[in-house]
Amino acid sequence: MDDDRQSRARCLLAGAVFVVCMAGTTLPTPLYPLYQQKFGFSELTVTVVYAVYAFGVMGVLLLAGNASDTVGRRPALLWGLGFAAASAACFLGADSIGWLYAGRLLSGLSAGLFTGAATAYVMELAPPGDTARATFVATAANMGGLGCGPLLAGLLAEYAPEPLLLPFAVHLALVAASVVVLLRLPETVKDRRPLTAVRPRRPALPVRVRSVFVPAAIASFVGFALFGVFTSVSPAFLARYLHVDNHGVSGLVVALAFFASTAGQLAVDRVGVTRSLPLGCAVLFAGLLLLAAALHTDLLALVVLSALVGGAGQGLAFRAALAGVAAAAPPDRRAAVISTLFVVAYTGISIPVIGVGLLADPLGLEGAGLVFIGCMLLLVAAAAVYLIRRPVPVRKT
Repeated sequence: MDDDRQSRARCLLAGAVFVVCMAGTTLPTPLYPLYQQKFGFSELTVTVVYAVYAFGVMGVLLLAGNASDTVGRRPALLWGLGFAAASAACFLGADSIGWLYAGRLLSGLSAGLFTGAATAYVMELAPPGDTARATFVATAANMGGLGCGPLLAGLLAEYAPEPLLLPFAVHLALVAASVVVLLRLPETVKDRRPLTAVRPRRPALPVRVRSVFVPAAIASFVGFALFGVFTSVSPAFLARYLHVDNHGVSGLVVALAFFASTAGQLAVDRVGVTRSLPLGCAVLFAGLLLLAAALHTDLLALVVLSALVGGAGQGLAFRAALAGVAAAAPPDRRAAVISTLFVVAYTGISIPVIGVGLLADPLGLEGAGLVFIGCMLLLVAAAAVYLIRRPVPVRKT
């Protein structure tokens, strides 16, 4: 019993470290309007600064996605915390837009190392037979951490001094505390090899996976695109069109989308993977419609509803997509196939976001958002129709 209690405590501590890292990746979200005022850049620049993060994540997934399997969980996570600290330092010293690009890239490298390694670490530290609880901890830490970032930064920016400095100083302190915690946790990879043994992981898509992968990838792409656009431009939309100048409120609205995603992911256990993927597409469709209505009517209530519904749809669709693709993939190719799905998903928070930025100047933020929503509605509707006709078969493993 004592061993189980100690294992649960270690699992929760690893989850807390996971939260700290992921919170850092979304920390700048409610601060972008302040950076626009300080440096005088356009909506396109905001979206590019945001999207640089995704390129960092994809780079790590492709070049070192299996690093923690090779060198060990703790070394990989310590590197991730190092990148998180360097990212916070860039924002603390930012006196030009170049520092924002550097900070976002480093944040992406941190998240790329953490996403897989921390999930595996939380699962491995849990007591035997406690997989369901460990899965909940990992899921809640990942998406919950993403939600905590804008909430923390928004509250500090609104109610504390130095809005562009204090959030990153606090995060730097949390990263330092996380290093101390991580050094006290045990390593779970027994057969460790040197860093030189890490090899790039090439995206792979075996023939037997393609029928499942295509609709799963489309749903993942749309869900992440919705998150990307929501987190990069919603603070500016709230301030400019809804006259919401409270950074705490802006941060809370964005945070709600991530918290709703956590709830959506947890619902997959009850709904089942086969039904969750088309259901997630349907809920995503509804979230996109609500966002379109919010852009058209300038109503805060609709923005909040779109965050909750869209977030829940993203969570349902992505976790079901991940489970369906993993089950369909051959065991010896599973990691490569999952990496390919993540690359597609993170493409969703880069290319469409930059597209919205490009259209914001000629069409305005509302017009650009409506064009984006129209494209995403077509994609997610096509995926839903395909899934209704050909449900995803999931083998129990």
